[in-house]
Amino acid sequence: MENALLKTDRLTLRRWRDEDRAPFAAICADPDVMRFIGDGSTRTLEESSGAIDRYERQWKDRGFGLFAVELNEVEKLIGFAGLSWPDFLPELLPSIEIGWRIAKPYWGMGYASEAAAEVLSFGVGTLGITDIVSICQLENSASIRIMQKLGMSFDRRTVDSTCNRDVEVYRLPS
Repeated sequence: MENALLKTDRLTLRRWRDEDRAPFAAICADPDVMRFIGDGSTRTLEESSGAIDRYERQWKDRGFGLFAVELNEVEKLIGFAGLSWPDFLPELLPSIEIGWRIAKPYWGMGYASEAAAEVLSFGVGTLGITDIVSICQLENSASIRIMQKLGMSFDRRTVDSTCNRDVEVYRLPS
């Protein structure tokens, strides 16, 4: 899916570009944004840039990945939403994870829900993926609300061994 592109009324979900590296690094440098990601550490420009490289590699290797999410009215990167291979929790494989990360100034406006719903439609409708999960740390009530809006149900609680934090897994009904 070389030119994968999704559009909603307010958002464009597209493949990553070199000019996304600095704005994405700024998002990943915000402690509030990163609070429920892994061990909660912020990321450097180099780490964020390496993450973009991995996201793009997943597109090439698997035919799906994380989209850069851009706000249409200003053509500004505000985060990501997409599908990934959750190999950090092998017990869930071969399920595919749906996830998102949105810059703090854009929280509470429905952008994460809008982007996630579009990704879910793409994953199920276009790619035919039906075994979809979403994973979040226990205190991340905003992400749990998005999972529930997507029609996902609680599946299990487990431990993310990469950071030793408890996580909840929600699953799309089959």
